[in-house]
Amino acid sequence: MTTTTPAPPVAPTAAKPVHTAPSKRRPARRSTPLTIAMLAALAYFLLPLFWLLIASTKNTQDLFNSFGLWFSHAPQLLANVRETFTQDDGVFVRWLLNTLMYAVVSALGAALLAAAGGYGFAKFRFRGDRAAFNLVLGAVMVPTTALAIPTYLLFAKAGLVNTPWAIILPSLVNPFGLYLMRIYAQDAVPDSILEAARIDGAGEARIFFRIALRLLGPGLVTVLLFTLVATWNNYFLPLIMLNDPDLYPITVGLSSWAAQAQNGGAGASSDMLALVVTGSLISILPLVVAFLLLQRYWQSGLATGGVKQ
Repeated sequence: MTTTTPAPPVAPTAAKPVHTAPSKRRPARRSTPLTIAMLAALAYFLLPLFWLLIASTKNTQDLFNSFGLWFSHAPQLLANVRETFTQDDGVFVRWLLNTLMYAVVSALGAALLAAAGGYGFAKFRFRGDRAAFNLVLGAVMVPTTALAIPTYLLFAKAGLVNTPWAIILPSLVNPFGLYLMRIYAQDAVPDSILEAARIDGAGEARIFFRIALRLLGPGLVTVLLFTLVATWNNYFLPLIMLNDPDLYPITVGLSSWAAQAQNGGAGASSDMLALVVTGSLISILPLVVAFLLLQRYWQSGLATGGVKQ
């Protein structure tokens, strides 16, 4: 009987470390024409703001007699701001509050309607949905100035001319915002979450307000910012809809001051043009604050829309 002796255990050999050559980063390529183009674009956008800041420190005489992109010998920004807020019994404050009310109400309403419409187009199928969405796309191409006169005639029939509703209601319609929210809702709101909520017995309204609206938050902020800026800077619609100076937004109000400065009408002062420039500077500050407060939501919305879930 033969016996087999077990083979002696083989000592494990240490794995040889694999030495990889350090990766060499390619040096960043710099393009001189692209740098020049970016600097030109930066100057194009920032120079008007810089001029506005400098011009707000001057009186009317210095606006014409001094260099436009530098301060005069006697800057008077605080005096211009004080006179702007006290001119015509403080009507500038009323214009500023009117503009704030028009812009905030219109932006919130337009963002909510765009979110509801975009969510409906993205997550529901109904007869004529494609034709209705194509109609929305066609409405994006129509300039708002082309609709101003028909809108005025409709509001005149309804008795809404020279009321705040004449500015707010047309601003609630935002075809581009609806299109943007439809594209955003396709990926931002998973169908599995909606089905799970329906199985749990949640109604469609509750699903939208408790689930979908939270997921649509970054896109909602984007539409809100666009509508806020558009309504804040709107000039033509309030010009034809309003004839009461107490209802003017800041755009139409400053335009009336500029007309007084040019024509020397009633209430015009020697520094009226300087007050128009200072009022223009003050009018852009709320927009800057809004962008600074909401930019993180806007940036996250752009990043979410660029990643496939």
